Amino acid sequence: MHITRRGLLAVMAGGSALAAAPRAFASVRQDLPVGLLPRAIASLGRHGAAVPNHDLIGIADFSRASADPRFHLVDVANGRVAATYLVSHGRGSDPVHTGWLQRFSNQSGSNASSRGSYVTGEAYVGKHGRSRQLHGLDADNSAAFERAIVIHGADYVSTAMVATHGRIGRSQGCFAFSRTDIESVLARLGPGRLLYADR
Repeated sequence: MHITRRGLLAVMAGGSALAAAPRAFASVRQDLPVGLLPRAIASLGRHGAAVPNHDLIGIADFSRASADPRFHLVDVANGRVAATYLVSHGRGSDPVHTGWLQRFSNQSGSNASSRGSYVTGEAYVGKHGRSRQLHGLDADNSAAFERAIVIHGADYVSTAMVATHGRIGRSQGCFAFSRTDIESVLARLGPGRLLYADR
């Protein structure tokens, strides 16, 4: 995957801290779809004032099945995928549990995933254990905080679930990770960073 020099400079023109070399992102793993990373980087530039930390971004690639590791932590400075994890989508986005996201929603009570840009908030301990708040930055996810869309761990997300059922479980719209991965995700994707979700 490659972003042209002109495209990268255009993203950086908004005064954000994306001071990467012109060849940045040339080495990004091919499991990120062609259009998703540039959209996430453009979003980082667009929401720069609301996202104070530009070193690492999270990208949820909902074009892929839930059985695939589809949540990527991308090091913005060198364009490399630092880590990849399984992540759930909402049951309202996949009503018959096919393992594929069918639709997005920003509506309360939809139990669906929302697309768009989020900024990560504070960590807290709730009913799912250690979790992290999310604040939606776009019209498509503006109700995220009110809907309690967060990052948390869940027993229904695991490689064992994939091996047994061919897919992982669904959340109520949250970004749920396996119990073995959640501490790593919470530590690396700390407060004030971009999480971008789309397909």
